[in-house]
Amino acid sequence: MSDALSFLVKARPEEMAAYFGFLKHAGKRLDPKTRNLISVITKVHAQTERGLQQYLKRALREGASADEVIDALLMAFPALGLAKIVWAADVILRMNLPEFALDRLDTRGTVAAAARWHDVVAMSAIAERSALRLECDGRGLFVYSAGGAVKVYDSRCPHQSTDIPDLAVAGDRLTCPKHEWAFDLATGHCVAKGDVPLTEFPHRVDGGRLLAYW
Repeated sequence: MSDALSFLVKARPEEMAAYFGFLKHAGKRLDPKTRNLISVITKVHAQTERGLQQYLKRALREGASADEVIDALLMAFPALGLAKIVWAADVILRMNLPEFALDRLDTRGTVAAAARWHDVVAMSAIAERSALRLECDGRGLFVYSAGGAVKVYDSRCPHQSTDIPDLAVAGDRLTCPKHEWAFDLATGHCVAKGDVPLTEFPHRVDGGRLLAYW
């Protein structure tokens, strides 16, 4: 939440509670992916970089593909205009999201979005109650194991897509150095500053190797 919104919440709590309640219920009949794609468009219209980053991450987490994001921006051309769409593309490219990497474009200019299983690491390399930071096929990951349960997380902070380094780990707590959002590695939940969890990838074990899907 921005400083301005925090001020308004404290200065006019009843009015702001009604406002946030309206936003929550206005889109309740939309699926989460569609709702967040619409929010992406509104943030582009207002040219709010932080908001665009936040809702783009949410849209991707809810299953939107890079192609769907691009299509949503282009479909909103009558309201946005080319200048704001180009601005949005600049913001997205600065986020360095693997989904939008230029080397994933096929010959038709479509983003190759075929998800697949990736060979991450040998299970024997994962220590109990310890986070392992590694790179796999162009994506940063944190792997955490406790009590036989393994978690595989995107290393990018869900706040503004900061790539969190391994030095940010302290026990089972991961803290993004940019704005100090902190996460519980056992659950992925945000436990300080923010309210959005880490992006977790499905995983399986095959032949003693940890595989993750994205």
